[in-house]
Amino acid sequence: MENTSGVGVLDKVTSILATLEAGPTTLSGLVTATGLARPTAHRLAVALEQHRLVTRDVEGRFVLGPRLGELASAAGEDRLLGAAGSVLSHLRDVTGDSAQLYRRQGEVRICVAAAERLHGLRDTVPVGITLPMKVGAAAQVLLAWEEPERLHRGLQGARFTATALSGVRRRGWAQSVGERELGVASVSAPVRGPANRVVAAVAVSGPIERLTRQPGARLSKAVVEAADRLTEALRNP
Repeated sequence: MENTSGVGVLDKVTSILATLEAGPTTLSGLVTATGLARPTAHRLAVALEQHRLVTRDVEGRFVLGPRLGELASAAGEDRLLGAAGSVLSHLRDVTGDSAQLYRRQGEVRICVAAAERLHGLRDTVPVGITLPMKVGAAAQVLLAWEEPERLHRGLQGARFTATALSGVRRRGWAQSVGERELGVASVSAPVRGPANRVVAAVAVSGPIERLTRQPGARLSKAVVEAADRLTEALRNP
């Protein structure tokens, strides 16, 4: 085993993660690639699965888990937040509506940046507030590209369906009308990190009377462009 640290269990765990970096792998594949005994490889892979550092695909093969993406997102959070202020302000000015940036943390989403509408009726979402992952356009975006098992769990009790999330993946944006709060509509699009994982969601929100019951028709282009700008900021520091 190369690049040993002298801490045996860490070296073994690292060898498993390095193997999975190349793609989905069966237990036999892990044993062959790492040189670990089969019981050891299985024990460590299952332990990593408990911590969401490893998960399994639809064929039961081990793959890198969502926790790694969350850690990578946290490492790049300063860059994301550094770019968010100007991007959200521009989005607010272009659309005339309040703009927010959300990140997922466990079973909730957190507003990590916002640009409020300067005049007139506003939909205020304070920075730092936690909102459920069961309602709203941003929740749809943050869930739509999850691995199948986590997506299925996330849909339990949600106000949207698997069919709706399929439409989100196809279009590249989501809309909601009265899901999070009566009288409020929103449109959201994904921000992706260097590994193409969805790490955040940009959203525009406001009263249904202003956004209408088909807010995506007017706002999706601007929201997607804002999300793409933040994606570029993360990929090209």
